[in-house]
Amino acid sequence: MGNNSLTTIAFDTDVIHTKCHFMTKNPYVPPNVVPHETPLGAFASLRAAKSNVLDIIPAISYRQPIVSGKTGPARWHMVQGPEGMRRVFLENVENYPKAEVMIRMLRPAVGASLFTAEGADWRWQRRAIAPVFAARNVDALAPIMTATAERTATKLTLETGPKPIVSNMMEATFDVICDVALSGRDHFDVQAYSAAITRYFLTIGRASLLDFARVPPWFPRPAELLGAGAVRRMHKMVAKAISDRQATGPKPQFDLLDHVMAAQDPQSGQKMSARDVLHNMQFFIVAGHETTALAISWALLMLANDPQAQEATAREARAQLGSNPARAQDLAQMPLVQSVLQESMRLFPPVGFLAREAREADHLYDRAIAPKDAVFLSIYALHRHELYWHSPNHFQHDRFLPEPAAKIDKFLHLPFGAGPRICVGANFAIMQASIILATLLARFKFTPAGPAPRPVMHMTIRPDPEVMLNVHPRNE
Repeated sequence: MGNNSLTTIAFDTDVIHTKCHFMTKNPYVPPNVVPHETPLGAFASLRAAKSNVLDIIPAISYRQPIVSGKTGPARWHMVQGPEGMRRVFLENVENYPKAEVMIRMLRPAVGASLFTAEGADWRWQRRAIAPVFAARNVDALAPIMTATAERTATKLTLETGPKPIVSNMMEATFDVICDVALSGRDHFDVQAYSAAITRYFLTIGRASLLDFARVPPWFPRPAELLGAGAVRRMHKMVAKAISDRQATGPKPQFDLLDHVMAAQDPQSGQKMSARDVLHNMQFFIVAGHETTALAISWALLMLANDPQAQEATAREARAQLGSNPARAQDLAQMPLVQSVLQESMRLFPPVGFLAREAREADHLYDRAIAPKDAVFLSIYALHRHELYWHSPNHFQHDRFLPEPAAKIDKFLHLPFGAGPRICVGANFAIMQASIILATLLARFKFTPAGPAPRPVMHMTIRPDPEVMLNVHPRNE
């Protein structure tokens, strides 16, 4: 993350944490990135960020809780320890707003929505939207998830040959988000919308040399021009759904759009403008299906390569479900399914790297943090850290069963962030992923059918190439 001739790395050598010790026989080692032994120079960092953000993380980050250095006069700190995460996410959260590079990449698509807003603007939106994702509302949406799981299983039965798992899971979770957010997908060309998301991630959603040079965000980036059409296509579909709803009024059974349009800050009474509604719905639609589909896809890839773990998890699912699709009330009886998903998001967190910028002076570990220092939260390295995890790069399907999971520091496992800005839809995502995964495991056996994909992060951590699996009905 810096010019090697200017970068200094300081680190702690006495930080030792209790590890969780439990083993499965012959654990599977999923795909990983091979980290650089020394931090990259400025231009190498840019090249890495454009192709795979995970390549920026140096090897020492998997052994120490903080690494610091310089790029020219700019100082940065890469944090991957639970104490540092607690400080940034919870104890001094107001001091660490999202860095301008993150906002610059996200703003064209989601504006000043709940995900990108800061300070008072974020607080009123959070107060207004939080009730939308209350447990009672999420539970009421579970039948939609169950119906989608059934459709997905049927589709896999009808298809022949190796299956592109990410594509299938993206379609399934997009079905769910369209039904729960918009009461259907009448306004969406799913293929066009998905292509627009991918185009956005590969253009505007990538770091620019101008970002590293700290050129102001108002100065146009070439990628913004290349991705502008993708933004227009996404916004046009969402805006049409909103305008039609304004004309027809709310649905008999409120969906997410109705809830967001009616959302009101309980303190000030403020409601969302038309632009606020558009940007928040755009964020919920993208995040609500992308991250969930990836969690399921990574989980199926790992189970396909670990037959022992797959059989144990499938037995649990079949015992509870039989030939029925999973329902919300079934999930408590399937702890292995829950554990597999959590382990999937440990090894491949939806967002593996976050950028913050310090407002005021602070301390993280033994490091003095100066105003305007860049603070990178390396969730990917935290989740695979040698100090804190036993066999950190191994897939252990039972790692997050209730008893061992209770011993894990909650700031060691952060697939949805933490503190006041924890993902508002986390419970929704977990329920959706659990219902779909359990249904598929009860009915099918999965085996590898293609090369092992590499984890690649732009906005989210996707497998490259696509996950290809053979899908065998369990009744064969």
